[in-house]
Amino acid sequence: MPVIALTSAVILAGVEQLIEWRYGPTGIVGLLLLTVGLKARSPLCSSIGATVLALLICGPAL
Repeated sequence: MPVIALTSAVILAGVEQLIEWRYGPTGIVGLLLLTVGLKARSPLCSSIGATVLALLICGPAL
């Protein structure tokens, strides 16, 4: 069980660093909103976070 928790924490930290490096502080805010919304089961918060991340990823294409 601790191996799964440790692996999950390492993967999450890696994803967070990747988003920070690639998309800056706005990416971290979007990821934070998405994570908090999913954990709190808040559709509004998770939708805002997903929208922020989608706009950051698709922004140059628009």
